[in-house]
Amino acid sequence: MENTPIIELKNLKKSFFIGNREIEVLKGIDLKIYKNESIAIIGQSGSGKTTLMNIIGCMDKATSGTYLFKGKDITTFSDDELSEIRNESIGFVFQQFHLIPYINALENVMLPTIYSKKPLDSVKQKAISLLTDLGMKDRLYNKPTQLSGGQQQRVAIARALINDPEIILADEPTGALDTKTSSEIMDILVSLNEKGKTLIIITHEVEVAERCKKNIRISDGKII
Repeated sequence: MENTPIIELKNLKKSFFIGNREIEVLKGIDLKIYKNESIAIIGQSGSGKTTLMNIIGCMDKATSGTYLFKGKDITTFSDDELSEIRNESIGFVFQQFHLIPYINALENVMLPTIYSKKPLDSVKQKAISLLTDLGMKDRLYNKPTQLSGGQQQRVAIARALINDPEIILADEPTGALDTKTSSEIMDILVSLNEKGKTLIIITHEVEVAERCKKNIRISDGKII
């Protein structure tokens, strides 16, 4: 069915224990995200948005509730099965870039393919092509410390795209950047959405959220 959400969360809850005290972080989240949507999940620090992102990105599991990914219930998937979804279907972009400091831009972009069966040569060509498209053609062999924040985020976006994921999940992607660079990075993410990627951005910045077609506000573990 064309109109099945790519992601559907039903009454999703997440708790952590501190000693024997239970802290409820997500308090029954219901959310549908469709293919090709661009969504900003907005909330202040402590609202639960990072926990929600970790669950959407298959980096964490809910305490209760249901997570349907492309119509399939993945709530009880093993870590290996979740890892497969992460690798094949989701490209991550983080505020702090998370690049490996001792390898160059090209090697950082190729990193997610390390366990794939793809021939090294074609992976390398694709990585070069992605970096070139993102204006990084002259920086392929620079290490992260030799790049500006905006350049590092471009490398991170290329890395997110190397496995051709359907979904780009960006956590505060402009948080460490100045205004002009933030705007350039958002231009790139919006254009990826226009080319068919589903874009989910976690942010507390109104200017970033306004670039997405749909805004979802989270406060105190609930969507408001």
